[in-house]
Amino acid sequence: MLDKARFPDHFLWGVATSSYQIEGSPFADGAGENIWHRFSHTPGLVEHGHSGDIACDHYQRAASDVALMHRLGIKAYRFSISWARVLPQGRGRVNEKGLGFYQRLVDELLEHDICPLITLFHWDLPSVLDDRGGWLNRDIAGWFGDYAQTLYRALDDRVKLWITINEPWVMADKGYLQGVHAPGHRNLFEAPIAAHNMLRAHARAVESYRAEGHNEIGIAVNLEPKHPASQNPEDLAAGRRADAYINRYYLDPILLGAYPSELSEIFGEAWPSWFDADLDDIHRPIDFIGINYYTRSVVHNDPDNPPVCVSSVPPPEKSRTEMGWEVYPPGLTNILLWVSDRYGKMPLYVTENGVAFDDPPVVDGRVNDIARAQYLHDHLLAARKAINAGVDLRGYFAWSLLDNFEWNHGYSKRFGLVHVDHNTQLRTPKASARLYSELISSHGTGLGVSDVDGAGIDMNFSQGISDTV
Repeated sequence: MLDKARFPDHFLWGVATSSYQIEGSPFADGAGENIWHRFSHTPGLVEHGHSGDIACDHYQRAASDVALMHRLGIKAYRFSISWARVLPQGRGRVNEKGLGFYQRLVDELLEHDICPLITLFHWDLPSVLDDRGGWLNRDIAGWFGDYAQTLYRALDDRVKLWITINEPWVMADKGYLQGVHAPGHRNLFEAPIAAHNMLRAHARAVESYRAEGHNEIGIAVNLEPKHPASQNPEDLAAGRRADAYINRYYLDPILLGAYPSELSEIFGEAWPSWFDADLDDIHRPIDFIGINYYTRSVVHNDPDNPPVCVSSVPPPEKSRTEMGWEVYPPGLTNILLWVSDRYGKMPLYVTENGVAFDDPPVVDGRVNDIARAQYLHDHLLAARKAINAGVDLRGYFAWSLLDNFEWNHGYSKRFGLVHVDHNTQLRTPKASARLYSELISSHGTGLGVSDVDGAGIDMNFSQGISDTV
């Protein structure tokens, strides 16, 4: 029986990143352009005109970043592949130098006893494919399947865990409906088409994996509890719509074979009639679900805020992050239990969980981000409560390893366990990194204290790390 003070013996203690957010060197060694390069270089779309041109310079510093993870005791690393780095034209010719970067990264991780988890797509679509319609073109399912096959053949002998697509909801909502992410569209009719084609692409990648791969594959979705602001019928209905739109939109078709009925109400005339064959194709078994959890929302009915017609109640200021999100650890327990109850007990991973705070400055080689350390502690405690309640949770990946390019916010929001000086690329592990390192080494037995301030987290990281590869 599981010791309630410990995590399972084979639990994966990881950190997560994504390619465009950390790699830099967008055209190095023959890489092609991606839509985030195009978007970030369009004036007025990203705070302060920032871009991922340098980011954390991980493309040049991967070996030292892996050494830093090893020093922290990290057991698993979730990273994404830049599609345009491997296939500059999105299809066809493989850029061997670009693929070689990821092959060397995987080898470096394994040499340091760190398990690689690869995400095939984390929003940086090759621009040449976007020019052909991107996620609005039905052919993209085949393009994605071919891209995935290239990576399986190159890396599946060493990579045991694969994720097809990261947070398709964000890509569809922010990229095709709200227009605040690449490719920057604002079109109610496009959003459901983009979402549907991402699910079709996911299915094609899973199909290809069953033919080529020998390990495990899943998808990563962002989920958050949607609590109605009151018990009046309008707010209860608003809560159901919000839940359908973010929590059930992608998992229901994959695991139950149908879209939530509320989506036709939400999109109205913009909701297409889907081919039955598409839904049959999407509804195919996967090996695990990756869950990205950051917050919950308390929602009320708001007809003036289409298409979902809900608005969120602002969280209390004392529990608000730099993103304006509420810090709510019980939501992680709740969402893990909800997934297990709704879709049946299957392996789950927390593939992202983290927070942006206004960190204190680096002083004497230290960043005392006690608020983030407390956040990490409390959410890991919430994860353990879910395990103790019977959830088959296999791992936890903190977002993020490094302070990185935070999409349309540029470098104004810091999520990292490791501080990055974006002028010098100096890496400085924060107090949260030291706490995480201790929890990993103790297998979580240090959880449960109510205050992490000064909790013995001196790991002798008094000097930042700036060496390049």
